[in-house]
Amino acid sequence: MNGQGQVWSRPVAITDVPDEGLHVSIEADSQTREALARTAGLRDLPRLGASFDINRKGDNLHIEGEVIATVGQNCVVTLDPIEKNLCELVDLVFAPQSAGALGEDNGEASLGMTDAEPPEPMVNGVVDLGAIATEYFLLGIDPYPRKDGAVFEASAHQEPVDSPFAALAALKKPPLGRK
Repeated sequence: MNGQGQVWSRPVAITDVPDEGLHVSIEADSQTREALARTAGLRDLPRLGASFDINRKGDNLHIEGEVIATVGQNCVVTLDPIEKNLCELVDLVFAPQSAGALGEDNGEASLGMTDAEPPEPMVNGVVDLGAIATEYFLLGIDPYPRKDGAVFEASAHQEPVDSPFAALAALKKPPLGRK
């Protein structure tokens, strides 16, 4: 971990991005992959990388790219180990952080249906590509991975579940000897 609590960090300053743009590829080392696998509850994380194209748009940075990974999980149906490939597309704009960025009207933000996605805050002119890759990686993991062809089938020998209405149904039965 770096000093800011990030498992994977690759800062890029806006001043490091030339006018023609910058291409950056990053690969997580084994220590980073192990830490992220623990965080995500994965069995294994043999591959994690990202590739970004960064362009300046005035004081803003436009970042496009993809995060790729191979994740080792267990099938939620069979519990067999499976590997899945993950590819998450990234398309973000970062703007310098300002005090009134969310709303100038008494601190209230207003978002309408036609409002464009607001830019992400750039802290001190720096964007952390490792943090972006980590976020997209974590969001892209399938929380319920299934082995190909695995189908959940309920057991045919399930015991009946007591229902709150079972007591009422028992009251409707006629007493013994009466019909």
